[in-house]
Amino acid sequence: MKEVKKFNIPLKSVAGAVVAAIALFGSVYTVNEGHIGIVKRFSEAKEQVNPGLHFKVPLIDSVEEIEVRTRKNEEKMLSSTKEQMPVTIIVSVNWTVDKSAALDLFRQYGGLSQFESRILDPRFRSATKDVIPKYNAEQLIQDRASAIQGIEANFIEEMKDFPVSVDNIQIENIQLPAKYLTSIETKQTEKNLAAAEEHKLARQNLEAQRAVNTSKAQADGIELVAIAEAKAIKLKGLAEAEAITAKAKALGDNPLIVKLTEAQNWDGKLPATMLGGQNMPILDMRTK
Repeated sequence: MKEVKKFNIPLKSVAGAVVAAIALFGSVYTVNEGHIGIVKRFSEAKEQVNPGLHFKVPLIDSVEEIEVRTRKNEEKMLSSTKEQMPVTIIVSVNWTVDKSAALDLFRQYGGLSQFESRILDPRFRSATKDVIPKYNAEQLIQDRASAIQGIEANFIEEMKDFPVSVDNIQIENIQLPAKYLTSIETKQTEKNLAAAEEHKLARQNLEAQRAVNTSKAQADGIELVAIAEAKAIKLKGLAEAEAITAKAKALGDNPLIVKLTEAQNWDGKLPATMLGGQNMPILDMRTK
């Protein structure tokens, strides 16, 4: 049989290796993206570090992260409208921690959860409850944007001394008594019907005015035609009168024209009977 060799490793060496491994792994840490690392030494916040790989003193330093991405807080609360109607409202706010002030926020409040519960959420509820009673129920439903602007203005004023920025506020839901909602729907239906009737009446008025305009245009056209015809008749009569006058003047100035006309129209037959003293219907063209 082969003899198995035994290696005697000193216990101190093993302990030293374990301590070295613990020290190595305990001195390295990472901070996730979208966060700021708060380095604490004996539980006292010392510095803030950006995302990435970092080193710390093992067993002495510890690290906590504060999220600096946009966070959303939502509140459901009871309030009342301007006409003292009970309303349940759900509002939300998007907000962001100022990166450069993460260490100060941690020192004052011990982290985001403490800051939210002690500062942000109560002030958000207060800003909302100050605005909602200024609006009646119908305004809250139909003009929600105006109420949101009021809440946002109040909340920004409330948070101006804290290292955060308010990004967006929304009224997620408004719950009113069912009876009142039914009355609002009925009222809105009546408004829609009235608007439809008004539109119909306006259209009828437009069509009537269009018909009046068409009739007036036709009448104006007929009048213009009549005026034109009357002028034409007048001009024709004046022309004929002038022609007759000219013809009469010509006949007066030249009596022989009458004889010439008779000769041109004579059919060559002599009258069968003649009265005494009647001249023969023959034109005497001889020169006197």
